[in-house]
Amino acid sequence: MPDQSAWTLRETLIVAVLGAVFGVLYLGWVQVWLVLQAIFGALTMDVVMGFWFIVSIIAAAIIRKPGVALVSEVMAAAVQVLLGSPAGLLLLLTGLVQGAGAEAVFAATRWRRYSLPVLMAAGMGAAVFSFAYTWIRFDYGSLAPGLLVAMFALRLASGALLGGLLGHVIVKALYRTGVLSGLAIDRDIRTANA
Repeated sequence: MPDQSAWTLRETLIVAVLGAVFGVLYLGWVQVWLVLQAIFGALTMDVVMGFWFIVSIIAAAIIRKPGVALVSEVMAAAVQVLLGSPAGLLLLLTGLVQGAGAEAVFAATRWRRYSLPVLMAAGMGAAVFSFAYTWIRFDYGSLAPGLLVAMFALRLASGALLGGLLGHVIVKALYRTGVLSGLAIDRDIRTANA
């Protein structure tokens, strides 16, 4: 019996394509964040942060195998680096941290559950990991406790909504087109509807 956790060539290509597409979208999202931050202030980063977790959720929901969330997020970061992001190679660490946060939630289900609540939890997992990372990187310990609570709550909500919920909506839309036929998501949906 073949190893169910091994990736097929098609799955690997899908993760690579998703990483490339979202790497470009993530770079564009930086511009959205900068404009909104100029208008609304520093908390804007936590409000928009969830979008930077979305590829890990979309890829994992489609492929449904160990490592997909992590690898897709690192791939998106690598594409940003290759496209000349001013953040440079540090983005690879950022992608690793965010992808690990989402992957941890899927791992907790043994890569068997991809319902909307699980996808939203994965977005929140990425938010928690990224908050811990940015805490260390930007010395959040020096900030006022009330501000920290607001930042964390906003990042959790953003992870759940812009990462998990929006990721769910995109995956459902992709599924309806038929392009995901034969993949794990398709098999699971067909089995559930049988």
